[in-house]
Amino acid sequence: MHSPFIYGKIASGETFTNREWEQKRLSNNIASRINSVLISPRRWGKSSLVARVGHAIEKRDTSVRFCFLDLFNVRSEQEFYVQLTREVLRVSFSKWEERIESAKRLFKRITPKFSVGIDPVNDFSVTFDWEEVEKSADEILDLPETVSKKRNIQLVICLDEFQNVGYFNNPLMFQKKLRAHWQHHTHATYCLYGSKRHMMTELFEEKSMPFYKFGDVMFLEKIPETYWVPFITSGFKKTGKRIDENLAARIAQEMENHPYFVQQFAHAIWSNTNKNCNEGDYHSALNALLTQHGILFQREVDGLTNPQLNFLKALCNNITQFSAAETLHTYKLGTSGNINRIKQSLISKEVLDITPQRIEFIDPLFKVWFSTVYMKQ
Repeated sequence: MHSPFIYGKIASGETFTNREWEQKRLSNNIASRINSVLISPRRWGKSSLVARVGHAIEKRDTSVRFCFLDLFNVRSEQEFYVQLTREVLRVSFSKWEERIESAKRLFKRITPKFSVGIDPVNDFSVTFDWEEVEKSADEILDLPETVSKKRNIQLVICLDEFQNVGYFNNPLMFQKKLRAHWQHHTHATYCLYGSKRHMMTELFEEKSMPFYKFGDVMFLEKIPETYWVPFITSGFKKTGKRIDENLAARIAQEMENHPYFVQQFAHAIWSNTNKNCNEGDYHSALNALLTQHGILFQREVDGLTNPQLNFLKALCNNITQFSAAETLHTYKLGTSGNINRIKQSLISKEVLDITPQRIEFIDPLFKVWFSTVYMKQ
């Protein structure tokens, strides 16, 4: 029997829940050819949202083609150009012969080299002479617009983990180059999203940065508990099992409505339930998850300094005034000026997500382990 809950991959179909407002806003942007920027911590469902919107639009309008690129492992301008070219050609032309012939016509000053694998439709690669690209990168950066015009289609270029362009050599110059071209594209549309909120916010909200006001910036929020409860209970029901609404609500509350971890915890409880989920099934599944991830969590805390660990302890104890003299003394946090340095270090380590409204653990399961296991040692 397949689990009704999914995590670690794109949520689609019945495993996708809510996001109606975000789907409508993103769809309207694409229809109006307005660029979009999605910002949220890792595993909040950005990729699933974009994939769902893309599937729905392509189903009703074959002239719109979504081109997905993941920049997670892309750390150079050269790699970026290769990925962009390959994916634009792949989604724009169905046959590999068309891709090669079209590339010859599309590129005037660059000569791309192709290699084809056993499955030529999906298994093909592109390489360039870097000296040629350095002189004529414009042709690659304008490729989405050029193809959109020539094919009479709308390419939607979806770039995941976009903040990684900040790791390129001379990243500011590269961003200026991208912006200089993409801001003039009227047929191709761009959807840029990333999981490091502080880096993405700087890229798109700082007036001094090239991508300032590039498009509609959407700060993705968690899915409210009111949506999780019917989603979880119906998931159990469809597979011949039962969980009452109170336990379903506690799953969402325990994982702080974090999409990835709610689905993970719901799956663990579902797997542990024979027919009717009870209190024992709930705690057994939670303890199993904590044990399963305990080694990784221990490694996480081993990489933190004492002030950072003490800050997390204060956070778990619901302290809000971190600069108060009593807090600084009780938790050995040093001076009040040290608080911002601790926060920034925990943000850069992707332990905490901090907004003007809240400070919270990025991984709610780690928070549970930290407060119930580590702090009790």
